[in-house]
Amino acid sequence: MQVLHRSEHTLKKALISKNPVLVSQYDKLDAGERRLMSEAFQPSSNLFGPIIVHSQSDWINSHPEVPQDFEQFFTDSHRKAPGPEKHIIYIQSIGSLGNNKVISEEYIKWLKGYCEAFFYGLTVKFLEPVSISETKCSFRVNEHTQNLQIHAGHILAFLKKKKPEDAFCIVGITMIDLYPRDSWNFVFGQASLTDGVGIFSFARYGKDFYSSRYEGKVKKHQQTSSSDYSIFDNYYSPEITSILLWRSCKALLRWIDDESNGSSGAAPVNSSDPANLKKPVEAFKDWREWLIKCIAILEK
Repeated sequence: MQVLHRSEHTLKKALISKNPVLVSQYDKLDAGERRLMSEAFQPSSNLFGPIIVHSQSDWINSHPEVPQDFEQFFTDSHRKAPGPEKHIIYIQSIGSLGNNKVISEEYIKWLKGYCEAFFYGLTVKFLEPVSISETKCSFRVNEHTQNLQIHAGHILAFLKKKKPEDAFCIVGITMIDLYPRDSWNFVFGQASLTDGVGIFSFARYGKDFYSSRYEGKVKKHQQTSSSDYSIFDNYYSPEITSILLWRSCKALLRWIDDESNGSSGAAPVNSSDPANLKKPVEAFKDWREWLIKCIAILEK
C-alpha cells in the first residue's frame, strides 16, 4: 500500500492562478471567503487529502495521466460551461434503485442534494424512472460472474433522444452492471461528452458484489432469450448502505465534472450569463457544514 501526499507548495502551484480575470474576482472576495479558500492548502484540509494506492493494479498506477493544474483547466477551450439556456442537470434512473419505493426515494433525495451542493447554481432534476425494457437495450448474463448486464452504448442512444433542450447534461444511473461491447467483461460507466449524455452503474459498489454470496447471479434455468426483459422483474438490487451511498455520490459528481471539462463542442464562456457565478466560493461556504456532516455520517 502506498499513500500519496501533496505538499502545500504543490497545491499552491497547482491551484493558484495568475489569470487577470480570476485575480480580479479574488480581489473582490471578503476576508472570510479568502480564508475559506486558503484552507485548501492546509495539511488538515478535507479538500485534498492523501490518496491511498492499495496495489500496482489500482487505477492511478495502471492509467497514468498528464497532470492538469487549475490554470490549464480554466483556459481549456473545450471546457463546457452552463448558460441560461443549458443550466439543468437531468438524472435518469434506469431500473430499480432499491429494495422498495421508500428506499429508492431516499437514495434519490441524497444524490440530488449532494449534486446541488457541489454544482452550486445549477438545478438538478430527476426524470421519471424507466424500466430496462423501455430503453430497448441489449443485455446479457456475464459468463464469468453470472450477473445481468445491460449494453452501455444502447443506453446512451436512449438518453440522447430523451435529453431536454435546457439540459446541461443528462446522466443515467442504474444498479444493473454495464458492458460496452461483447469483448469486454464490464465497464463502470460510459459517456459521450459531445452529446452531453452518460450512463453509470453503481452495481459493483455494493458490499457483496465480488463475494461468492452475491445474490445477483442468474441461474441457468432463469436465463431467457435476448428479447425477454422479464428476467429483470424483481431482479436483485443491492442494499443501500452508507458506503454504497457515499461511493454513488462521488461517482456521479465525477462523471458530471468530467462532462464540463471534456466536451469538444462547448460554447465560449459569457461572463454576463447568470449561470456563470462570479463567486463560486459562496457555494462551498453555504453548503460546507452540510457536506461535512453528510461525509461524517457516511464514513461511520
